Amino acid sequence: MVKISDPNSKLIAENRRARFDFAIEDDIEAGIMLLGSEVKSLRNGGSNIAESYASVEDGGLWLINSYIAPYQQAKTWGHEERRKRKLLVSRKELARLWNATAREGMTIVPLKMYFNERGMVKLKIGIAKGKKNADKRETSAKRDWDRQKARLLKQNR
Repeated sequence: MVKISDPNSKLIAENRRARFDFAIEDDIEAGIMLLGSEVKSLRNGGSNIAESYASVEDGGLWLINSYIAPYQQAKTWGHEERRKRKLLVSRKELARLWNATAREGMTIVPLKMYFNERGMVKLKIGIAKGKKNADKRETSAKRDWDRQKARLLKQNR
């Protein structure tokens, strides 16, 4: 049976640097409250979550400093590009996230923004601990060694 790719399910934005800068311990899928012009802009592909983070404030989870490009057809009724956006998680997950950030050095980092199979915008967030420079060098060296090893195995075939 061939699985047909759903046109509604697609990747919008990915924070590739997060896995280099942070050690991701756990990840959660969260919904996000958006305006209509924001969803239409995301369908056109104009967003960036590389410099953004999530924070537990005022009894809710908020995505801060994420960029969604303005939608040209929504001239006067458009949206702010870098406004705070509320993330939708259960109370149990919110309590777990709040406890994780209260501990030393933990942060909530957005990993991916995508449309799920129902066409809803979802955000995959990770509970992460910041890496030191030595850890980053070690990760980089391991990745280089894996590349070199794959190259050598390919040559020996």
